[in-house]
Amino acid sequence: GSEINIWWNLGNFFSTSLTHCFWIILLEEQNPQFWNAKGKEALVTALSLKHNFHLAKNLILFLGDGECMGVSTVTATRILKGQLEGKPGEETVLTMDTFPNLALSKTYNVNMQMPDSAATATAYLCGVKATYGTLGLSATARRGQCSTEKNNEVHSVLHRARAAGKSVGIVTTTRVQHASPGGNYAHTSERNWYSDAAQPADALAGGCKDIAYQLVHNTDINVILGGGRQYMLPNNITDPEYAKQTGDRLDNTNLIDEWLKNKKNAKYVWNKAQLDAVDEDTTEYLMGLFEPKDTRYELERNAETDPSLTEMVEKAIKILSKNPKGFYLFVEDNEAKKALYEALTSERDTMSVVTADHSHVFSFGSSSPRGNPVLGLSTKIGTDKKYFTTALYGNGPGFAIDSNGTRPDININITSATGYTQQSAVPLSSETHGSEDVAIFAKGPMSHLFHGVQEQSYIAHAMAYAACIDPTPSVTWSQLLSPTTQTLIHSMFSYSS
Repeated sequence: GSEINIWWNLGNFFSTSLTHCFWIILLEEQNPQFWNAKGKEALVTALSLKHNFHLAKNLILFLGDGECMGVSTVTATRILKGQLEGKPGEETVLTMDTFPNLALSKTYNVNMQMPDSAATATAYLCGVKATYGTLGLSATARRGQCSTEKNNEVHSVLHRARAAGKSVGIVTTTRVQHASPGGNYAHTSERNWYSDAAQPADALAGGCKDIAYQLVHNTDINVILGGGRQYMLPNNITDPEYAKQTGDRLDNTNLIDEWLKNKKNAKYVWNKAQLDAVDEDTTEYLMGLFEPKDTRYELERNAETDPSLTEMVEKAIKILSKNPKGFYLFVEDNEAKKALYEALTSERDTMSVVTADHSHVFSFGSSSPRGNPVLGLSTKIGTDKKYFTTALYGNGPGFAIDSNGTRPDININITSATGYTQQSAVPLSSETHGSEDVAIFAKGPMSHLFHGVQEQSYIAHAMAYAACIDPTPSVTWSQLLSPTTQTLIHSMFSYSS
């Protein structure tokens, strides 16, 4: 609704069709008082911040995969959100931008500068840095070596929260056996051992269990929602949704049936109608597996048959929040933001943490005017006299050369087409993870523990400490608080280190 001044820059062009580029300047932003008022407002907010020392009854960890949650992607997402609302975009505020506490997470693995999702999951869920490709094991373990698993298991905050009497849940758009959700319950030297069909002979002979088996037997999880039916069913069982698809287990075990055994008020669902019909008030355990492998992307999802991540999160919280001792919920993917933030219980007793496992080699920059489409062209052209997009990748499938051995020419019509792949500097079948730090956004009780630059493994320690879940780090209240504040805290709660 703000009045806009448009300054035409005749020296640059927006596309090969010679459409003139223009600069957007919001009229209000030309007045110094606008920025002075914003500065004052931010100062008032900063000066009014108070640490919340309440016990975190509930813990919610929201994980956006690096492609969705790297710092550069967060910036692009913020601008895109604003542009979808008809604004220039750069001035937009994401919900997580309002979280009062912020830190950076160092994502490297003990043996790799560029991390993977399994070892990073071990770090932020279990509090221990690990070896690339391993899950829920200390760095003593070696990838793919079954013999290195025994006695090297490390346990997640979810596992410890359940032991403390809390209800716990996992919601994801990936297969529930994937590395990120798997870090909550599994201990394996190979992240890809989704079922016994994927395990080599020596792993089977050595007694190492696949991830799907561990999902059922390792931790008593109240809510499990995502994909991954294939790994739970024997290879002679037809998938309930796809007639030509079967399970792939070789042990002739139906792990869904195994999970339902000896559980009261437990339900299994595999489509949206069944999920919608679940009565949260009478259900204590819920497993929903909506695809054989990963669930469909939001743009491809059939809204009649497949639940959205928002719907899954809402169902999970309604079931988990009945426990008077509180709950722990792990959510993976970026589509859950709205459901997560709207469904949260009181900020007084719920710690919410938003972070990424790692970044990707996504860059967002170059010369572009205010309000330039996030996936649009830069106003500069390369030294090869060709246009390029402001969003690029360091490596990946977007690398291309034409018959002359040069970079192909592009224009706004090409880059705005569905399925267009941004150009990359190095050819790879898929782009790699990034090695830079990622952000941690936090709010709620003890969220001030997230500050500065931290090892990724610190996330698990801070969350466990906030909820007083054993074993907590060996940090005493006296190391954290002034004597006056200690007295106040001890009068409010009956716990201390």
